[in-house]
Parts: sequence; structure tokens; C-alpha cells
Amino acid sequence: MAPLFDWWAKDSHRGTPVVVKMENPNWSMVELEGPSEEDFLITDSPSRLGRDKSRNKNAKQLTWVLLLKAHKAAGCLTSIATAMVTLGSAIKRRIHSGRTDIETTDIDRENENPTVKTRFYTFIKIFLWLSVLLLGFEVAAYFKGWHFGAPHLQLQYLLAMPFGFQDIFDSLYSRWVLFRVEYLAPPLQFLANACIVLFLVQSIDRLVLCLGCFWIRFKNIKPIPNQDAVADLESGENGFFPMVLVQIPMCNEKEVYQQSIAAVCNLDWPKSKILVQILDDSDDPTTQLLIKEEVNKWQQEGAHILYRHRVIRDGYKAGNLKSAMNCSYVKDYEFVAIFDADFQPTPDFLKRTVPHFKGNEELGLVQARWSFVNKDENLLTRLQNINLAFHFEVEQQVNGIFINFFGFNGTAGVWRIKALEDSGGWLERTTVEDMDIAVRAHLHGWKFIFLNDVECQCELPESYEAYRKQQHRWHSGPMQLFRLCLPAIIRSKISIWKKFNMVFLFFLLRKLILPFYSFTLFCIILPMTMFIPEAELPAWVVCYIPATMSFLNILPAPKSFPFIVPYLLFENTMSVTKFNAMISGLFQLGSAYEWVVTKKSGRSSEGDLVSLAKKETKHQRGSSEPNLEELKEEIMQQDQKDKKKKKHNRIYMKELALAFLLLTASARSLLSAQGIHFYFLLFQGISFLLVGLDLIGEQVQ
Repeated sequence: MAPLFDWWAKDSHRGTPVVVKMENPNWSMVELEGPSEEDFLITDSPSRLGRDKSRNKNAKQLTWVLLLKAHKAAGCLTSIATAMVTLGSAIKRRIHSGRTDIETTDIDRENENPTVKTRFYTFIKIFLWLSVLLLGFEVAAYFKGWHFGAPHLQLQYLLAMPFGFQDIFDSLYSRWVLFRVEYLAPPLQFLANACIVLFLVQSIDRLVLCLGCFWIRFKNIKPIPNQDAVADLESGENGFFPMVLVQIPMCNEKEVYQQSIAAVCNLDWPKSKILVQILDDSDDPTTQLLIKEEVNKWQQEGAHILYRHRVIRDGYKAGNLKSAMNCSYVKDYEFVAIFDADFQPTPDFLKRTVPHFKGNEELGLVQARWSFVNKDENLLTRLQNINLAFHFEVEQQVNGIFINFFGFNGTAGVWRIKALEDSGGWLERTTVEDMDIAVRAHLHGWKFIFLNDVECQCELPESYEAYRKQQHRWHSGPMQLFRLCLPAIIRSKISIWKKFNMVFLFFLLRKLILPFYSFTLFCIILPMTMFIPEAELPAWVVCYIPATMSFLNILPAPKSFPFIVPYLLFENTMSVTKFNAMISGLFQLGSAYEWVVTKKSGRSSEGDLVSLAKKETKHQRGSSEPNLEELKEEIMQQDQKDKKKKKHNRIYMKELALAFLLLTASARSLLSAQGIHFYFLLFQGISFLLVGLDLIGEQVQ
């Protein structure tokens, strides 16, 4: 056996070759085939020389592997460095552009108070510079040997020390520690505990909603339309076809007017039983001419459609709808369907919604779900899709099934006109006229139905600037409305449970508490606990509960699961805008009544494009068509010029200030060895940095 063993020792351990394949001379490694574990095994052998050679060869192989691993690490560092250089160049471009969110147009300057507009940003800047000062102070103390941090503060050691310190710094820092323990930590801990309680209450609300949604799916619960009405619809024009008014309010939305008008004119409903109102509030004469020409085309095709333009444009969308409902012919119609300018209902939309009204005289609203043609356009639209999928799938559906009430989404819904009139009609007192009419209708006893299986396509904002303005309106308006309708809710004759649901759950918990604790807890208290470690936030508050809630939020959109971490970070980042909007609406500050039309890109689904193409072939005979085509070409050229001149990315100062604040706090957390807090602050700070530099969403060269 000895010769055989010697032969195995000589031949089998000649060494396994290391093969490295390179893509380019920059040491970018694609594949590494190194020695296996068996190649490093040393087996007892009678020949000591064989063992020594085997060890030497294995050592050489190990050296090669370590060198190759080092090259791989260098490649990773190089890629990180490249990413940092790219980010630095982006920052440089943004700063050189000189355009920030502080800049306003002439109209904004007339309507807003500059002092109110900058007060919130000033507070953040003061807090930022204070945190930078404290960071330098803490770093100096750390190198002086003051390694105090949660949860081991060693205060008894500090109190037992004589007051004869070695130098002034030690004396100053010890007094600072005692001051924060005595005066700063208790109120901060109290505020943190209060926010944690609110956080838990809101998390329980989310959990209950998710359980309700699960129960709906498990039991297959959904609103069932009147079967007689459905049978009448299938029987032809002699069946159940009540008079329906269709309204499309729009304002300077030339990107989407064609597809929305085409969609409503293709609704499968008897032409004698439907009237389409195009409610144009555009102040651009060219846009008015284009929309009017489009309406004329469809009139020639036999569609029952009218064009209305207001001379006095007060009240934004609410004023536009109110003016349209005052027309004398509206009394002939029983229902009104409302679609925003970018919405594209399917031809069977009315046949799937209107039958629910038959035999249900208490039903005032049927709301359809939104779907999005551009949900995969960029990271911003993907994150919005997660949020809105939860809103419709969980919030609207659960509230509709169990309590017959939810906030009207302002579009893709059918109202019983009697319910609108009974509730006081459209009012211009807030920027959320849809929620206003829904609350007043609920107080008058009307019931709502949400149809999760009826979808209406629309667009998501593709730029952060457009999304930010939309969210500001959506979160300031409810607080305005809460101030105005609270006395009416208290005096109403609805049950105590419905009053509690409307005041606490609908307004306070989901519209006020959510943005309040999101901003206060994660953007203010958490960084402060890094500089005042005597006040603590448990790891389950920072990591585990938010991760669980994000997981629940993403369940209605399972394909978006890879974006769960960006979603969690982005939601906390948006809390700045939502908190600012909530405070503006609650206290009636300058920007509370800001109403900006969300920018549209004019994207359509493939089916809509085919439909429009077919219609365009029928519109070749009009004598005004060539002139209209020339006008469209002129507008396109002008749009291209405007994009080059005006379109740009902005720098958002509040988000940038908070980014540096969180990154400063993450550096301080390293001194206290708080691992989870460090990672959360680091990634949250990077998220604020990307949003502050407008590097999320549509990018403009």
C-alpha cells in the first residue's frame, strides 16, 4: 500500500489550477475556479518530504486565491467609487442649476406668505447645525475617553467622580451629560413614548384592515348588482338604461384630452340616454381650440357631447363641477359619472356600475378602482403603485364592505344626482372637494359601494415635483375639511360608532396622526436620541414594526415585493411633505389653498391607442382637418422648445437638510455602537439625499 500511497501523494496533490477569466484589463472578475476543500486536506504519509511539498503547493494556491479575492474586492471598491463620482457629478449639476423649491412664480408670491413658507425650513436648518455642533462635541469626547452611550451610561461613575477634572473640556462635557440626563432626556423620552403609542395604534388599524381584506377574499364577498337590472341591460335598449350625465373636468391638459374624450364617447350606453360634458377651464387659447375641435369631431360622429368653458374660473375643480350641475338640462338626468382628464374608462364601465343603483334607493355613490398605464415607468411610479394598491384593495374595499363609507376619489365614480343635491352640492371651501361631498353625503345617510373588480386606467405622476404637489394637496385638504365639518359631524344624527369612525379613524388616525408620527418619530426623535442617548427608541420600533407594516402594505401588489425596502424609506421621506401639508391645512397657513393640476404625460394603453387610430381614420373628411394638423405640429414644436427652456430638476431644501441631519446622526450612532439605528439612519439619510437632489422619478437633462 505504501507505493500506492506515495503515488497518490505525488500525483493527486500536484495542485488544482486557478483559472481567471477577465472581461477587461481593469481586473473585473467574472469567474474564479479555485481549489476545493479536498485540495487543502493533509493526509498522514510515511514520506515527510511529500507532506512538505503538499503544504508548500497548497500554501501557494491559497496565496493565489487570496490575491484574486483582493482583486475582486478592489473591483467592488472601484465600482463603489464610480457610483460615488456619478452621485457627486449629479450633485454638482443640481447645485449649478441654481433652481430650488424655494423659488416661486409671480402668482405664488402673490398668494403665499414668504415667512410662513420658510418657517419650517428654518427650523430644520437650525436643528441641522445644532446636530453638527453636537457631533463634533461628541467625537472630541469619544477620543478623550468618554464612551457613554445607551444602554450603559455609567452615570454612577460620573456622579462619583470628584469635580477636580484634568481640563476644561472634561468639566464641560460632564456638565452636558448631567444636563441632558436631568432636563433633556425625560421630555424627549415622553415624546418618543407618545409617538410609539400612536405608531402602535396606527399599526393595529393597518393590521385590522388587512385582516378585513383577507376575510373578504376568503369569503369571496363583493357587491352584487341588481340581477333584474343586469338582465334588462342584456335585453337591449328597452331595458334598464337610466339617463346618465358624464363629466370630464380639465384645465390646460392638452396631453390627455384626446384619449379621455375618445374613451367616454365609446361608452356602451344608448346615445339618447347619455350626455358628455367637457368642462374646460383652460386659460390657454390654443388648448381651448384643440379641445373644442375634438368635441366637434365626435359630434359629427353622432356622440351626444357638449363643450363648456367658464368665463369666471373660480373654485378650481369644485367650481367647475358646480357650474356644470347648474345647467337647466341636468334635471333630466338621474346619475352623473365623473372622470378626470387622464382617465380612460372601458366601454362597459356604466353597465358594470349603474345596475347597483336599481332597487337600492339609499345608495349614493359607486366608486371604481384605478389602474395605471405607467406603473412600471420608473422607481417613483412603482412606489406610488404600492401605496395606491393598498389604498384601493384594502382601505376602500374594507370600508365599503363593512361600513358603506369611504372617501370619494374624485374620479372614476358614479353619483346619484339626488344624493349630490341632498348633500348641498359641490363646495369650493377646500382643495379636496371629492372628500367634502363624500363626508356630507354620509352625514345625510347615503351609502357607498366600492367595486374592486371594475378598473379605470389613468396616469401616475412621473416626476417628484408633480407628485410632491399632488401629495401636498391631498394632505392639506383633509385638515381644512376636518376643521370645517367637525361641528356638523357632532350634531349629525348618525350613530356614535359612525361618528367615532369618521372623527378618529377617518380623519385623526389616517390623515393627521400618520404623517405626524412618521415625521416626528423617524425624522426628529430618532436623530435626537443619538445625541441624547439617555432617551431610547427600541429596535422593534426602528426596524421590526416598520418592516412588518411595509410587508402588509405591499401584499396587494406582490410583484412589487423587491421594492419593499425602497418603499419603507420613501414613505418616511415623503413624511416631510405630508407633515408640512397637514400643518398648513390644520392651521390655515399660506399654502393650504394651493391647487396645482398634476402634470400629465399623455400615456395610453395599447388598446386605447388602437381605438384612437381607428377613430382618426374616420376624421379625414373635415375641411378644418389640415389646419388642425398644422396647429398640432406647431404645438408639438413649441412644447419641445418649452421643455428645453423651462423643464428642469429641482433641489428640495427641506429634504436635503434632513438628509444631512440623518447622516450626521448616523455618524453619532457609531460612537454608541447602536447597529440597527446606524443602518436605518444611514439608508434613510441616503434616501432623503436622493429625493432632495431630485434623483428619483423622471430625469430631465
